[in-house]
Amino acid sequence: MNSYTDTVRVGVAGATGYTGVELLRLLGRHPGVRIAAAMGSPGAAPRHVPSLKSLWDEPVEGLDIEALAGSTDAIFLALPEHAAAEVAPALLARGKRVFDLSGAFRLRDAALRHRWYPKTLDQPASVVYGLTERNRDLLRDSTLVACAGCYPTAAILALQPLLQAGLVGQPIIIDAKSGVSGAGKTPTERTHFSECHGSLSAYGVFNHRHAAEIEQELGVPVTFVPHLLPIDRGILETIYATVQPDVDEAAIAAALHAAYDDSPFVRLTAGELPEIKHVAHTNFCDIGWKLNAATRQLVLVVCIDNLVKGAAGQAVQNFNVAFGFDERLGLN
Repeated sequence: MNSYTDTVRVGVAGATGYTGVELLRLLGRHPGVRIAAAMGSPGAAPRHVPSLKSLWDEPVEGLDIEALAGSTDAIFLALPEHAAAEVAPALLARGKRVFDLSGAFRLRDAALRHRWYPKTLDQPASVVYGLTERNRDLLRDSTLVACAGCYPTAAILALQPLLQAGLVGQPIIIDAKSGVSGAGKTPTERTHFSECHGSLSAYGVFNHRHAAEIEQELGVPVTFVPHLLPIDRGILETIYATVQPDVDEAAIAAALHAAYDDSPFVRLTAGELPEIKHVAHTNFCDIGWKLNAATRQLVLVVCIDNLVKGAAGQAVQNFNVAFGFDERLGLN
């Protein structure tokens, strides 16, 4: 276990986006971290960011790989996937440990990666899929961590233990809803206030990259339908599945407790179904469920904060495991 005297110098690339700011907020209170660099995207003009005051009071410069690598031990990439695909290998070549929050390196299948992340041509051999609760052992020796996506985090945490225990079968339907910050900081017509306020819309039906990520980790096909909520942050997923014959609520509970009783950021709420407000601004994933024994229908309700457990918080949690810190540091 690392001690607080073993300070790790960290850098954040993409520090001006929603996820980058959230990362700096979390890292700024981490007792084992010194923030050594905060940079924007490649080619960005230097600027002061008001929301970073007291976290990083220097101007946020455009990305300079040599300067970033020269001042840090570990680097968080909160960049678009095309930029991360180029920057991460360059940092690895300089001996740095990299935690990538984009989707550039999440998909192991080359054809799927080419479809959904075409700017990522090669998959480094060292990459670890960064869903902390499922890959703790692999994270300890990792050099490149592809932090899990926000929608997949909720879906995989809820479903994987049940599938591994053979408790649920097909079909699996994931009805997912996210706050507007999940679309990133760059404005679009869909995220314009006048378009999303007072509305609820489905998007990416049969055409969302996170479906491939979910199916990769679960090993089964799913129907995944995301929706845009007119709130700033948070994800709620309602998951529908059919349990195998003779599976009861006790079996569902036992599988989930066996998976997560030693996981500080997964809270099992059983029949008290979670809400977004219960997890907002935290690194918790709350999982509740209801089972209709007569019809064998299982409904799981999962909530996370898309900017924390779905992005920055999970990256810090992965960092903690990788560097031997207590998993909870900077996140409580």
